[in-house]
Amino acid sequence: QLQLVESGGGLVQPGGSLRLSCAASGVTLDRYAIAWYRQAPGQEREGVSCISSTTSSTTYADSVKGRFTISRDSAKTTVYLQMNGLKPDDTAIYYCHSAVGPTDYWGQGTQVTVSS
Repeated sequence: QLQLVESGGGLVQPGGSLRLSCAASGVTLDRYAIAWYRQAPGQEREGVSCISSTTSSTTYADSVKGRFTISRDSAKTTVYLQMNGLKPDDTAIYYCHSAVGPTDYWGQGTQVTVSS
């Protein structure tokens, strides 16, 4: 069973930066494609970014391209989401996700609030 734990959220002013972490215990995350999703109040959960398991290729939602960067650490136990140029519209709970066959795994989420 894959257990994912997010951290790094918080309150930041517009234009600021945060780095979110998605950690797994007991496994190395290079075996899994890891995605970041977010859900704002009253809105559906949306995909933000993804890093593949084999080639570490990355994808981004249009709304975050050029501002967010997804990466893995060298030990391959943590996936990061570096968020720069944050906007109030980025306010949401951010979740990391992976899938093993038909089973989805989600972390508990970390709150990001962008406000002056």
